[in-house]
Amino acid sequence: MSWITIIGSLAAICSMASFIPQAWRIVRTRDTQAISPVMYRFTTTGFALWTAYGVGLREWPLIITNGVCFLLAAFILVMTLLPQRAKDRVADQVSGK
Repeated sequence: MSWITIIGSLAAICSMASFIPQAWRIVRTRDTQAISPVMYRFTTTGFALWTAYGVGLREWPLIITNGVCFLLAAFILVMTLLPQRAKDRVADQVSGK
């Protein structure tokens, strides 16, 4: 495995893992007040575009990494936009309560 593949793999892991603590915190606390919906709209759109770019190039590392990041960012965005009652239902489903 080349050093460039190792760097790319580490970058992909860091990118995907970076959203997990935020998503889990939202599930646990149901608090999204400090999250900017505008920023997450841009982030989600960016990951969707990166995924489409990867599909266009047929590059699985781009598709998988950005697809996972898109799903996590979209989850955070949706939870930010939902009313509290719906947010509680989703969090209960995700956490298995």
